[in-house]
Amino acid sequence: MDTDLAAAYARCRELHREHGRTYYLATRLLPAWKRRHVHALYGFTRYADEIVDRTESRPSAERAALLTAWSERFLAGLRGEEIDDELLPAVLHTIAVFDLDLDDFEKFLRSMAMDITVTGYRTYDDLLDYMEGSAAVIGTMMLPILGSSDPAAAREPARQLGFAFQLTNFIRDVAEDLQRGRIYLPEEHLSEYGVTRRILQRGVATPAIKELIKSEVARAREHYAAAAPGIPLLEPASQACMRTAYQLYGGILNEIEAAGYDVFARRAKVPNQRRVAVAVRNLLTRPGTPVQIPV
Repeated sequence: MDTDLAAAYARCRELHREHGRTYYLATRLLPAWKRRHVHALYGFTRYADEIVDRTESRPSAERAALLTAWSERFLAGLRGEEIDDELLPAVLHTIAVFDLDLDDFEKFLRSMAMDITVTGYRTYDDLLDYMEGSAAVIGTMMLPILGSSDPAAAREPARQLGFAFQLTNFIRDVAEDLQRGRIYLPEEHLSEYGVTRRILQRGVATPAIKELIKSEVARAREHYAAAAPGIPLLEPASQACMRTAYQLYGGILNEIEAAGYDVFARRAKVPNQRRVAVAVRNLLTRPGTPVQIPV
């Protein structure tokens, strides 16, 4: 591997370790040769997210221009042109190695662009349309790297796991997203419980808000249930990684539940000791074992 490519993979790994602690821990359970490709995909998605979320002081048109410029460098790289970027060479190499579907990357970038101008979603179907590009495609990007005995059967569970993970993040990060002027809980769900954006912005978990969050947790668990059959279909060497990610992200919902569905008091997270125990247990779990669905 040439020096620039190795440096790009190292940069992706650094982003993954810094910003994706749960999934980074799970990725360490993969064979070494697969890890760098997972880091590359994480680096790609994280860097785009950083352009959107870490430039909030700039006008939306300027932020959109930054994302467009980076997207164009990516597309130029896909055409075989020489590009100057700290992480894209690793992404392009991973795409080439696994012949990843470029439509997934196009959908992802479209959803990132939506985050610059869209601050809420009227219906759950509207939110799912956004998450198709921001979450479901991550599952289908990952599937060729993880490998499967039946890729066709594993595809929909992979998409569902993307939905499950992102909904978990949306529920956990209600307060943080509000600070950015966004809310990912659909308006139709808020209306059902008599909650408005203004009420949420007060940062106090009222009984109505707690009932709203409880219903969103149940909805996220439906996606986890739909994702569970896909993990035993993965290559044996990839199952410990995804079982761990599945259980640790699902564990965030358990922590929210244990906090009485108050997402304002503190950011829910699984304690480190339990995280390590989950990883060790899954490393010792026999491949093909059915995944326990969070309830």
